[in-house]
Amino acid sequence: MRQNYLSNPIMIEAANNAVRKRIEREKGDAVLMANRAGIVPDAWQADLLQSDARQMILLCSRQSGKSTVSSILAIHEAIYQPNSLILLLSPSLRQSQELFRKLKDVYNELDSPSLTQPIEESALRTEFDNGSRIIALPGKEATIRGFSGVSLLIVDEASRVPDELYQAIRPMLAVSGGRIVLLSTPFGKRGFFYSEWTDGQDWRRVKITADQCPRIKTEWLERERQMIGDWWYLQEYFCEFVETDDQVFSYDDIQAALDPTLEPLFQRSNLQI
Repeated sequence: MRQNYLSNPIMIEAANNAVRKRIEREKGDAVLMANRAGIVPDAWQADLLQSDARQMILLCSRQSGKSTVSSILAIHEAIYQPNSLILLLSPSLRQSQELFRKLKDVYNELDSPSLTQPIEESALRTEFDNGSRIIALPGKEATIRGFSGVSLLIVDEASRVPDELYQAIRPMLAVSGGRIVLLSTPFGKRGFFYSEWTDGQDWRRVKITADQCPRIKTEWLERERQMIGDWWYLQEYFCEFVETDDQVFSYDDIQAALDPTLEPLFQRSNLQI
């Protein structure tokens, strides 16, 4: 039966047409590709995968699925946008590698990714036969400045990435008009991640707390709060920007001191000057 099927021109053409139609549908909808990899996105993930926003900030709880949705975006870009360059950046090389592994897991779960195949692979990069590349980078400014024409830039644990590194990577998108995705939990009211979330322009913002994730149990969260304390718990699971332990003045007080339209810091804090 199998031999007859493969030698039947009508059946072969029908199969090829089905593949072409699938490719065309998936090209316009990354959710369909995720489904083919066995992933059923949450509603917020599906919405993000179908968005054409050029700048996205994912302020999401631990284990909420922000790395998974970013991996799907990266694989979809590599497969359906030939010659694309996707960079994965984290505070450390180890963290970038972890995101890279998740991304490869998504690709390997595709039941028939025949549109494009890897031709060169290592622990830090994959190059496909359509010219697309995915590269995991360490969080060091000196090692990333040679890249340009970036199609998709994913910054994991962005709240821990130094400001100077963020300023160094943004020009990579200047000519290409590529997309940037920042994903993280908060880490105090400081740094570019906090600034972009609160005051940045033209960002698609997504906030998902632990109680919005169906895979995180309420009982577990209650125990976790007792174990790690409120400062970590509110940031890691409920995405609140809590003042850092070493801040003498709050972020709001500092902003008030700099903005003449707000109540001065020395009045609010009863300081003598």
